[in-house]
Amino acid sequence: MSFADIQRAVGGKLAVLLGGNSAEREISLKSGAAVSEAFRRQGLEIEAIDVADRDWMQRVQKFSHCFIALHGPGGEDGTVQGALECMGVTYTGSGVMASALGMDKLRCKQLWLSAGLNTPRFTTLHAHTDWQATVDELGPMIVKPACEGSSIGMSRAEAAAELEAAWQTANRYGQVFAEQWISGGEYTVAILDDAALPAIKLETDAAFYDFEAKYVSNETRYLCPCGLSEEDELELQQLALSAFREVGCRGWGRVDVMRAADGDFYLLEVNTVPGMTDHSLVPMAAKAAGLDFDQLVSRILAAAIAGGNAAERQGAP
Repeated sequence: MSFADIQRAVGGKLAVLLGGNSAEREISLKSGAAVSEAFRRQGLEIEAIDVADRDWMQRVQKFSHCFIALHGPGGEDGTVQGALECMGVTYTGSGVMASALGMDKLRCKQLWLSAGLNTPRFTTLHAHTDWQATVDELGPMIVKPACEGSSIGMSRAEAAAELEAAWQTANRYGQVFAEQWISGGEYTVAILDDAALPAIKLETDAAFYDFEAKYVSNETRYLCPCGLSEEDELELQQLALSAFREVGCRGWGRVDVMRAADGDFYLLEVNTVPGMTDHSLVPMAAKAAGLDFDQLVSRILAAAIAGGNAAERQGAP
């Protein structure tokens, strides 16, 4: 679909949804600003709509299409997608079900396990957890809120006292689980139009790829080409595509993966609305595939226009 076709389809104007009330609000504002500017450069009239505003639904009803640049609960979890479905507004990215599953790391892992896909061992945590027994079971681990992104609320733990403290940190954001620590390379694979883009290897001197490493530090290293053999990168891309499809995602997204010392890959999570800031990974992967930022956002929007919201209503992934 050419950009002229996109302009005709959207009537020359597009809503970009950003902001919201999640802990990732500031990242969403940056993503939304970058996306908005990219479309303005290409001649579209853009209205950036903050879904934290009480009148956002009235404002978005003026549009036939919108680009979702929301991160975290209340925007990336299927709630906004459901509202847009009811209004008949076409939106970018995954539908209601896949968005909800992608936001919930715990249930996403359970789904992957049922499909025979590899993910690190894990257990849920609560106030009455036997901290020492959990350490004995999993060894070193990463503690995560089930429904947050951008590494918010995450901590590494090796001892019982550390685990309890990590749970207290994460518990502010809802349900918490602990995941077996995988020592090895960390990779991410962007998905666009049901195809895997070149994988990126992430390297940081921090304990793990945390919020600081993602959005603030200039010391984080992004390797693309990722350093894997052609055969191993193909295996990684196929695993990411399988994970993406199993959740029912569509349009675009990103799958994060660890590779253990023995060479096995382990799925961590799927991001249904990845960041689009100057530190973000999907634009890096797209650039490696020959797409600049303007072309990337246009491809994402074109997929939404071509597919509409019909696939999920018909029960298809």
